Amino acid sequence: MAPYDRLRTDGGTPRLESATWWYAAVAGEAPGSFSARIRKRMRGACLASVLLLAIVYAGLVLTATGQRWENAVLAGRLADETLAAAHAANRTLQHITLSSLAAALLTLTVIGLLRRRFLLTLAALGTVTVSLCLAELLKRHLLARPDLADAPPHLTPNSFPSGHTTIAMSVMFGLVLVVPYRRRGLAVGLCALWATAVGAYTVAAGWHRPSDAIGADLLVLAVACGLLALLARRGQLGPARRRRFPLRALFVTLPLCAAALGGLGFGIALLVDSMFVLAPGDPDVPRLAYRAGHALAAGAGAAATLLLLALLRHVDLDARPVPYRLTGSVTPEEPGPFPPDPDHEIS
Repeated sequence: MAPYDRLRTDGGTPRLESATWWYAAVAGEAPGSFSARIRKRMRGACLASVLLLAIVYAGLVLTATGQRWENAVLAGRLADETLAAAHAANRTLQHITLSSLAAALLTLTVIGLLRRRFLLTLAALGTVTVSLCLAELLKRHLLARPDLADAPPHLTPNSFPSGHTTIAMSVMFGLVLVVPYRRRGLAVGLCALWATAVGAYTVAAGWHRPSDAIGADLLVLAVACGLLALLARRGQLGPARRRRFPLRALFVTLPLCAAALGGLGFGIALLVDSMFVLAPGDPDVPRLAYRAGHALAAGAGAAATLLLLALLRHVDLDARPVPYRLTGSVTPEEPGPFPPDPDHEIS
């Protein structure tokens, strides 16, 4: 029997140090504790991301209307692109290789080990590897793309979700996990533009459809929130000092808000025009569809990044567990994270 499980004859509750793993695990389960609130928040975000992923897949992949619109996006790319933009997109995507992925994983590992944050290092590496494995599993085996729109053979292969977008977003989310709280804004500021642009570039280069990039963003967000919920379950998260970071708001939050609202708003407006307002044979449909898909891919990446920052607002991943009823007597009204002493003998 563990020392904290033994009954005491004086009716008291043993004191626990907040740095012990035993206290962290039990206090993280206390109703109303900081860890329990964060765990509930992350679990809800994970489930919501999975639900949105299913909606995007069902609406744009499993319906003839969605397939026709995404086929129009690819057709509009051929009719509405410039040679310089195509070359720029392809050069950016060609940098995402197995070597660059290995370098990114090594960078995350070095940062985490130098800071001696072993669980956060595992969570960051898990965000990248689990997201990429799930993306390949879904694309190749589980999520099929039936030919509902009588498309040419080169448009029928499944590409949902995008592997390139998954790598870019998961590396950025992993970096958010391993850097210190005060450097979180800097890390996002350096990587958010690149990760968001990768999703838009996959559409510009004709490598993926808009739903592929949006699905990859939601997949990575679901994996990151699920791993953060597990960290909260172990009591590893704590409240951060409520300090103002005006430079973060100026150079990170505001640009992300502008990209998310502008991309999603502009993209949805053009999507409605290209799908429901114009006639199916109108020559402007492919052009508007391509612009809508490009904007939606960029806006979804910015929105996913902004949502993760909002979920981690005032949450320090390096903080010690919050002390919960460590001192004072335990009353029936406030039992703390530990159950009260039973009024009968346990045999």
